[in-house]
Amino acid sequence: MTFDLSVLTDNLGAIADGFMVTLGTWLGGVALGLALGLVVAVLQLFGPCWLRAILRVYIEIIRSTPFLIQLFLLYYGGPALGITLDAIPAGLIGLGVYGSVYFAEIFRTGFNSIPPGQLEAAECLGLSRMQMIRRIQLPQMLVLILPALVNMVTILCKETPVLSIITVPELTLVLSGIGSQTFAFAEVLLALCLGYLALVEATSRVGQALERRAQHYLGTRPVKQTVQEDIA
Repeated sequence: MTFDLSVLTDNLGAIADGFMVTLGTWLGGVALGLALGLVVAVLQLFGPCWLRAILRVYIEIIRSTPFLIQLFLLYYGGPALGITLDAIPAGLIGLGVYGSVYFAEIFRTGFNSIPPGQLEAAECLGLSRMQMIRRIQLPQMLVLILPALVNMVTILCKETPVLSIITVPELTLVLSGIGSQTFAFAEVLLALCLGYLALVEATSRVGQALERRAQHYLGTRPVKQTVQEDIA
């Protein structure tokens, strides 16, 4: 057997399309997961007891079941409940829902890390619950949880190959098809590794840049700053 890179160059267009699908579903899933996670975290902390109980069950179910099973239930089991989705929307929603519970726990931890004294002072100043979340808790906790968020975004990137199981035409499915046709599995596996290495490395670099900015933020505006400075 010989190592023939022409297998990759001859199928460069299909590989690029698969890479873009991977990138799109990943970023879309991250955006959906962040939005759902933030909503779940806020409702868990400030919602009524019955709603918090429901959300806790939701979190435990998603965290306790494999991502692959969740995708199967959404894509293949959804039509039985009247939910029919194409492969890419199903993969994006599945990835977002899967990530949302982990993002929710990260956000909840971040909210709880804010010193209670700041919230008590904000109440004395007459701020509403939403004003306290938007002006005091959210900016500070985003700085504190940034490393955990970047780590979870990286994990979701490495979960995207699972989407090939429901026929999402992402990088893994495209390269697997090329390997099956040409039997050049070494070449396609190398390309797959390099593709995900590029995505993870780019995420790591962006995360490091954001963390440096966060450290600067913490250095110039300490978390222990007064509520008056936060809302000024």
